[in-house]
Amino acid sequence: MTDPFTISLILIAALALMGLSIGFAMLCGSFVYLMVRGLDPSLAAETMMQGLFNGYTLLAVPLFILAADIMNIGSLADKLLEFSRALVGRFRGGLGHVNVVSSLIFSGMSGSAVADAVGMGRIIINMMTKDGKYTPAYAAAITAATATVGPIIPPSIPMVLYALVSGQSVGYLFAAGIVPGLLMALFMGITNAIMARRRGFPVDEAVPLRDMPRVTWKALPALMLPVILLGGIYSGVMTPTEAAAVAAFYALVVSAILYRSVSFAEFFGALVSSGKSTASVGVLIAGALAFNYVIAREQLPVSVNAFITDLELSRIGFLIVVNLVFLVLGCILEAGALLLIVVPILIPTANALGIDLVHFGVILVVNAMIGLITPPYGLLLFITASITRQPISAVVKELLPFIAVLIAALAFITFVPDLVLFLPRLLGYKG
Repeated sequence: MTDPFTISLILIAALALMGLSIGFAMLCGSFVYLMVRGLDPSLAAETMMQGLFNGYTLLAVPLFILAADIMNIGSLADKLLEFSRALVGRFRGGLGHVNVVSSLIFSGMSGSAVADAVGMGRIIINMMTKDGKYTPAYAAAITAATATVGPIIPPSIPMVLYALVSGQSVGYLFAAGIVPGLLMALFMGITNAIMARRRGFPVDEAVPLRDMPRVTWKALPALMLPVILLGGIYSGVMTPTEAAAVAAFYALVVSAILYRSVSFAEFFGALVSSGKSTASVGVLIAGALAFNYVIAREQLPVSVNAFITDLELSRIGFLIVVNLVFLVLGCILEAGALLLIVVPILIPTANALGIDLVHFGVILVVNAMIGLITPPYGLLLFITASITRQPISAVVKELLPFIAVLIAALAFITFVPDLVLFLPRLLGYKG
C-alpha cells in the first residue's frame, strides 16, 4: 500500500498542475492524508484555525496589501517617479536608473514585489518605451528585476510570513533587510549603467537644480511614509501590524486629501482588489498551516536534520545547499508557498548548526524574490511581459544579467552575516 504522505504529495502536485490554488491543493492533500491515516480530519482544521487566530502579526498582511493598492490608484507613484527622474534621470540610461531608485523608494511603502511591478512598473515601462528610447523587452526585464527589492526593504509581506513560521521578530527582520536591499539596488544600478554604455541608451534632459526643491516638496508626503513607518516601529511607538494600518491610512489621506487623486469609486475598487489578494494569501497560509501539521506528524524536519548530520555539512555548506534548493524551487513555486512549506522543515537544522534565524530569513526571502523573475513560473516575469506584450523568451534574455548580479548579491548576503545583522544589532538584537 502506498504511504499516506506520498499520496498526499502526489495529490497536491496533481491539483496544482491542474490549476488549483496551491493553498487549496495543500488543504485537500492534508485532509486526504488524515483520512488515510485514520485520524480525525478536524485536527487539520483546528491547527489551521489556531495558527490564524494566534497570528496577530498576520493582520499586517492585508493592511500592507491595502496600502499598496491605495498607492497605486493615487498620485504617490507619479510623484515618486518625478522625484527619481530629477535625481538620477540626467545620467546615461537615466530611465533605467529611475526604475531602480523608484522601486527602492516604493519598496519602503508597499512590501510587495507584485504591487511595485503592477503599479509603479506600468508607469515607468510606458516612460521607457515612449519614442523607442528603450526596447520593450529591456524595459520589462529591468522593471521585473527592480521589483524584487520590494519585499527586502521594509515593510515586507514575505518577512511577515517567515516570522509566522520561524517565530522571529518582524521588527528585526525588517531591519535586517535594509542593507541587503540597498546592495541589490546598487548591483542592478551598476548593471544598467554598463548596459547603457554598451547600447548607447539616451541621456534624458536634466531637471535644473533650481527645480529640485519644488520636485522634492511635491514628493515629500510620499517620501515621508517610510520614515513614519520605520520610525514608529523602531521607536517602539507602533508594532509592525499597527504600522501597516498607519501605512494604509496615511496613503489614503495623502492620495485623497493632499494630492486629490482618489475618487470614491477608485477607493472602493482598491478595497475589492485588496480583499481578493488577502483571500488568496489567507488560503495559502491556511493550507500551509494544515500541511505543516502533516509534515510535523511525519517528522520530516527530524529526518532532514538527520540527513544533513550524516552529510556532515558545515554552516556554509548547508547555506550553499539551501540556496541551490531555493533557487530551483523558486522556479516552480510562488514565494509565499516556498516560505510557508519549506522553512519549517529547515529551521531545526539551521538551529542545530548555529545559524542565526534572522540572517537565515533574509537569505530565504532574497532567494524567493529571485524566483519571481526566473522561468518557467516567475510571476514578475509574466506581469512585465504582459504589460509590454513581449515574448517571455525575449524578456528572459534581457533578464539574465540582472539575475546574475542578484545571485552575486545573494552570495554577499549569505557569506557576510554582519552585512545583514549590523542594523538589527544596533537596535538591540542579541543574535
